[in-house]
Amino acid sequence: MLCRLGAGRLRRLRRPRLAAPTPAGGGGCPQWARAVASGSAGGPGGPGGPGGPGGPGGWYEALAASAPVRGAEDMLLGLHAAAGLPWWACIGLGTVALRGAVTLPLAAYQHYILAKVENLQPEIKNIARHLNQEVAVRANQLKWSKRVARLTYLKNMRRLVSELYVRDNCHPFKATVLVWIQFPMWIFMSVALRNFSTGAAHSEAGFSVQEQLATDGILWFPDLTALDSTWILPISVGVINLLIVEIFALQKIGMSRFQTYITYFVRAVSVLMIPVAATVPSSIVLYWLCSSLMGLSQNLLLRSPRFRQLCRIPLTKSDSDSPYKDLFAAFYTKFISRK
Repeated sequence: MLCRLGAGRLRRLRRPRLAAPTPAGGGGCPQWARAVASGSAGGPGGPGGPGGPGGPGGWYEALAASAPVRGAEDMLLGLHAAAGLPWWACIGLGTVALRGAVTLPLAAYQHYILAKVENLQPEIKNIARHLNQEVAVRANQLKWSKRVARLTYLKNMRRLVSELYVRDNCHPFKATVLVWIQFPMWIFMSVALRNFSTGAAHSEAGFSVQEQLATDGILWFPDLTALDSTWILPISVGVINLLIVEIFALQKIGMSRFQTYITYFVRAVSVLMIPVAATVPSSIVLYWLCSSLMGLSQNLLLRSPRFRQLCRIPLTKSDSDSPYKDLFAAFYTKFISRK
């Protein structure tokens, strides 16, 4: 098998060296969110207080005055000036524009990469089967121990799979580009809105943006600088995020242990966001809600066979001709008809 794959695929078989594992980065609730929840910007424990993280030279102060945050502020101010809409509508419109122009194409690209990786799985399994047989023969000839044979198999398997990813230009890491763009954008927009709500950013036609936000709310939250005392917005954010997680979990059959742990972690973060959202201005929570609603719509849209075909996402065995009907049936089975 290895000879057929090309000369040098299984090079001189020596005792392979194992690379030292690289520690994975930790997760959790971002520090800035805890800073946001600590109170007003000028309080002693708040981001703007002398003892808080936003004190002179503090990391939050640097973040709030950073170029990406200023860019988000300018974008919101420009949209408000051009559209002439109240701030609640500008926040929603800006969120839809950003998600549609930035994250939707990246999400389509993510599905494109994952579909190509999925279509490679039969070839990878075939290579693994033949490689395992070849290594077993060589191990018997050269009297390798089980450990040496196993390490040799893993080393060559990683190389062969990497060559397949290069051949089809679909390394799985490319599917993570959405996270590296979407999460920072979410942070910068949130901090920009907090600057507006606390009076840290000023001036639009001589009026404080904070004063405008105080009267440009709607329904039960007329003041976008105040907290939502009804908890409707925070709970809505948590529910929508949980719904997104469940849609992802329902479309995955036979998740690995790691994927299961990640799913539980994201569920916990979604629940944790409810009390966090109850401690920040309504303008931020409104942005979070609009962003989550766009994320939900984006996930549903990317299940459409027509839209996937439009984005040239390859067909896979897991694709369905009736994805929404299947999703509803799976949701009903898991949460409603459970005995």
